[in-house]
Amino acid sequence: MKRIFYILFTIILFVACKDDDNFGVSNGLRLSFANDTVCLDTVFSRTPSSTYAFWVHNKNDEGIRLSDIHLKRRNQTGFRVNVDGSYLDNTLGSQVSNLEIRRNDSILVFVELTSSENSQQDPQLVEDDLLFTLESGVQQKVNLRAWSWDAMKYDNLLVTQDSVIESATPIIIYKGLTICEGVTLTIRNTTLYFHDQAGIEAYGNLVTDSCLMRGDRLDRMFDYLPYDRVSGQWKGIHFHESSAKNRLSRTEIRNAGNAIILDSARLDTTQVRLSMTQCIVHNAKGHGLEAVNAFISLRDCQFTNTWGDCVSVIGGVADISYCTLAQFYPFNANRGAALRFSNYRDETDIPLYRLCCEGSIVTGYDDDVLMGGIRDTIAAFNYRFIKTLLRTPKVESTDSVRFSDVLWETPKDSIQGIKHFKIIDEKNLYYDFHLDSLSTAQGLGCYR
Repeated sequence: MKRIFYILFTIILFVACKDDDNFGVSNGLRLSFANDTVCLDTVFSRTPSSTYAFWVHNKNDEGIRLSDIHLKRRNQTGFRVNVDGSYLDNTLGSQVSNLEIRRNDSILVFVELTSSENSQQDPQLVEDDLLFTLESGVQQKVNLRAWSWDAMKYDNLLVTQDSVIESATPIIIYKGLTICEGVTLTIRNTTLYFHDQAGIEAYGNLVTDSCLMRGDRLDRMFDYLPYDRVSGQWKGIHFHESSAKNRLSRTEIRNAGNAIILDSARLDTTQVRLSMTQCIVHNAKGHGLEAVNAFISLRDCQFTNTWGDCVSVIGGVADISYCTLAQFYPFNANRGAALRFSNYRDETDIPLYRLCCEGSIVTGYDDDVLMGGIRDTIAAFNYRFIKTLLRTPKVESTDSVRFSDVLWETPKDSIQGIKHFKIIDEKNLYYDFHLDSLSTAQGLGCYR
């Protein structure tokens, strides 16, 4: 009996030692990688990327010793690598040595990049190979690659005199852009990337033509979801009381907090305070546009997918012509209206002298996305809808005279809501608000 016990103990000890301590040097042993290439997103030069991770697996029945892990180009490309808790930095000769991976075990590798400037207008490829040298002498590699883009960078950009910004090179604003009172900033043919909580504070006037304003994150929240499709990446544009003559043309403002806020000022019905033509305001974590006691003119514009209202008009004068207001904000069911208008705010009367909406589309997820608010006061509350698609219960009261040639949309219509548009990809948050060929809103909206 003792002999049998001794034999069993020896077998168990041998198996345990084999499981834990047997490392092979055969040329046939190989590491396994999910992919032989790790692609980082496009990054701005001199700006750290997000951290990317991948696993290195040993799927063999024996352990593997790694005599060396290093970057082929050492520290020349800007990649930073951490292997199983050890950085490949200069103090270690930019390498990790004598690392063990037991059978059916894995190690985790983290990769970051801070690339150098490349003095090129377009993004340039940056790549290196992470080399794994096994004890057997076999060498395997994972290719690391990213696109690096030069950009002009500003912390606080203060505009104190009439100025023009026109740049083929991207511009990153880290803390904010301020337009001082009495001056005009013109931005054309330029993309502005705003860091978290940065935005435009306009005490003077802003004029834009062919511009894009968005957050500065070029990477992804998830594999399928770029940060560019996530709202609230930057602050947005705030027009203060002293800002009086603003014209935005062919300008896209996306993934902001409150995309555009127009503070209350003394109303001048002879001067348009904010004119927007062929603009896109999309995917805001607050309002798309909130105008208080202002004269605004919106023509051929798209206001879509905002947690607050796509467009909110509180008093003043508003002319809305051939615009698409579509409220399909995906991140919160308690979203605002596609269009809201009123003649008061809190306890203050703010007369709505005129709101005229013509040739437009006002739709969304909810059964009613058009919200009018009036208090029982003598303040003016004048509005009119002409030849417009409205997703709201049909008005059959005495106010029906304010609606002319309107298409009343209901959830029971065969073509309604998202079905009007070419692409509403709710999974990947990708949207194309051009009209589908079957839409009943042909001839309306900004893409008629």
